[in-house]
Amino acid sequence: MKKKSIITLIILCLSLTVSAQKVFDIKKYGAVGDGKTLNTKAIQKAIDAANKNKGGKVVFAKGTFLSGSIVLKDNVELFFEDGAILLGSTNPDDYPKYEGIRAFIIANQSKNIAVNGKGIIDGQGRELALAIDSLHHTGVRIDPKYNYRRMRPEDGRGKLISFVKCDSITMTQITLKNSPGWTMCFRECKNIVIDFMKVESRAYWNNDGIDLDGCENARITNCNVNAADDGICLKSEVPGLHNNNIYIGNCTIRSSANAVKFGTGSYGSFKNVTIENIKVFDTFRSAVAIESVDGAEIENIKVSDITALNTGNAILIRLGHRNGDKPGYIKNVSVKNVKVQVPFGRPDIDYDMRGPEVDYFHNPFPSSIAGIPGHLIENVTLENIEIIYPGRASKGMAYHPLSRLKDVKENINGYPEFTMFGELPSWGFYVRHVNGIEMKNIKLILDKEDFRPAFVFDDVKNLTMKAIDVPSDKINQIVFKDVLSSNLDSEAAKRKIEPEQNKFELPAH
Repeated sequence: MKKKSIITLIILCLSLTVSAQKVFDIKKYGAVGDGKTLNTKAIQKAIDAANKNKGGKVVFAKGTFLSGSIVLKDNVELFFEDGAILLGSTNPDDYPKYEGIRAFIIANQSKNIAVNGKGIIDGQGRELALAIDSLHHTGVRIDPKYNYRRMRPEDGRGKLISFVKCDSITMTQITLKNSPGWTMCFRECKNIVIDFMKVESRAYWNNDGIDLDGCENARITNCNVNAADDGICLKSEVPGLHNNNIYIGNCTIRSSANAVKFGTGSYGSFKNVTIENIKVFDTFRSAVAIESVDGAEIENIKVSDITALNTGNAILIRLGHRNGDKPGYIKNVSVKNVKVQVPFGRPDIDYDMRGPEVDYFHNPFPSSIAGIPGHLIENVTLENIEIIYPGRASKGMAYHPLSRLKDVKENINGYPEFTMFGELPSWGFYVRHVNGIEMKNIKLILDKEDFRPAFVFDDVKNLTMKAIDVPSDKINQIVFKDVLSSNLDSEAAKRKIEPEQNKFELPAH
């Protein structure tokens, strides 16, 4: 049976489990769809009634229903008819914490829950965040974690949807808009199906699209995500949170940060993850970022069929040691069938809420695969990769000669990002502290001239390079420093140099 058929069958079975139950129309519980009446209590009454009935469908008919936080409970489906809008209140008092969770829609330790239909959930996140901001500055409600550098409140914003320790979740077709923080977060949940959803979250800071924080058996398919922060993000925010058996496929992502990302919180593990058929555009940072910096174990990751246009970076694989007793590991990663076009300037310039700019002069950055001394990334396969780079690197901007490769900063405990090493000495790929990497059928294209080589390998073991295609006018394009056991085909071998051959010389007078 094909993957799409399996997904359809899972969705059908989960929806039938709920939809066969009794219908609970929120209007019959006093809800008014005028966009002005606060309906929190009426909606919650309908949910509670469905829960007491051992299950049911809570229906939102056409109309605009203003509400504060609501709590979703066992065996209850929120169903939104076409034209139905659930509108978030802009009053911070309407979002009290429920068992430590602050969000518009909350579920905690619930089973067999669903949010479906062709309606819209609009959090009015910017208006809510600015109201919280005003309360802080007027002294009414001080935020002890207020970010004065970026002039934004941290406490009180909450998420649009937050499900914690839930089992059997279905979300289909619904549109999510304007979260004050992360849009949709699943923490320690399992058996999740997210299908044909639209996420439009550009209202404020930290507007991640879809976050899985220590989840198992999750499928995210056929979604369209437009987010001011990371598009689809797998996290492990505290030790012991494990992400296992995750499938992400057939999605379109636009982001002012990363499109698909592992981390930044990376304490537990990320295992058996498949990402395929992803279209990315107008995205500031990496199309795919796989990061372990807090001790996470990352293995058996398959990424394939990624197309990214106007995207700041193609691939980042980073093993660091920011937190935790010891570094984790990254091994057995396969990245295949990837086409990326990297522009010269910011690709997300049309966002009014853009991610923080790089705070130093720099030339265009290559893709990076980098561990740290003594802790090497292991067994990486890159196959059928085509990346178009802008070129235009200038020695006057930031010159890093090959004779000083040791000076590229390790930044062992730094925040993981493709810009984290500062100026890099290559334009295509920078690979350091890796054991076992196969690069096959790699095509790198330059729009304009770049004085740097295409590849730099530093402290790399067991390297294989076959069918490497770089601009024909470039000779010394593959640089080796401390590379042990390499297997290069004849074309790659002709383009290899050692950095000692490029030592700095004073210009002649």
